[in-house]
Amino acid sequence: MMKRDILISEVGPRDGLQSIKTVMPLAQKKAWISALAASGLREIEVGSFVPAHVLPQLADTAEVVAHALTIPDLTVAVLVPNLRGAEAALSAGAHKLTIPFSASETHSLKNVRRTHAQMFDEVRGIVALLKAHAGKRPTLEGGLSTAFGCTYEGVVPADKVVRLAAQLCEAGCDEVGLADSVGFANPAQVRDLVVRVRAVTGEKKFAGLHLHNTRGLGLANVVAGLDVGVNTFDSSMAGIGGCPFAPGATGNIVTEDLVFMLESMGLHTGVDLDKLLEARKVLAAAVPHEELYGYVPAAGVPGVRA
Repeated sequence: MMKRDILISEVGPRDGLQSIKTVMPLAQKKAWISALAASGLREIEVGSFVPAHVLPQLADTAEVVAHALTIPDLTVAVLVPNLRGAEAALSAGAHKLTIPFSASETHSLKNVRRTHAQMFDEVRGIVALLKAHAGKRPTLEGGLSTAFGCTYEGVVPADKVVRLAAQLCEAGCDEVGLADSVGFANPAQVRDLVVRVRAVTGEKKFAGLHLHNTRGLGLANVVAGLDVGVNTFDSSMAGIGGCPFAPGATGNIVTEDLVFMLESMGLHTGVDLDKLLEARKVLAAAVPHEELYGYVPAAGVPGVRA
């Protein structure tokens, strides 16, 4: 029987680097992304098309995309907060665009300075842009951030998340994903919300889960997602980024730990853990003053793997 195939989308070069103080030089970004891809990772979110004064860490995203496009069989993903970002991403040639759509309108106003109505206008504008594109059209994902709770609004009703997911599909998004932006999610909630959202998006349009480990439940939430058929998960090498409200806690789930867990469970990621740990060395050398996380890198890999 074939092993179940799991796609890990590495978001460290975007979500990770935008959240740390260090500005990684372009040459080191290229080396890191090449090392990540060499480990077998098939999708990497390499940057975000936002104004340089907002995120100087990602000011060179166009150049990073150009490099990533030279790597065979790699899906090159980027984050775009609005139509202008999508225009830049399309010009650069990215394969996948994700627009962050906060389920919490308060978070949306603070994060992208737009109401839900304004964000739907951005989505429809991007959809029109992509439809008019003469070449191969990139995939557009609506990333529902704060889907499991918000530091500003607290509980985000599941009904609201389901409704927004349906509306994003109606607006023309190819996929809709769920993000635990501030680490509030628990396994029971993950199972419930995935089932409910997928009922309105359909199987093919459910993009996957972006989970954080802020309160130590990241991998438990992955298992909950696996239980209800999720096959795509975002993660960040060394757990960098993604958690501005919890000092001392890893933000994104750690790619190295995620790969070890999935492979130990008999699932197939296509990632070589030894090569992944080599890529971590490239990251560590590039950001020597940043804290890196991960249990597997600290404890080592057992001599016998499941």
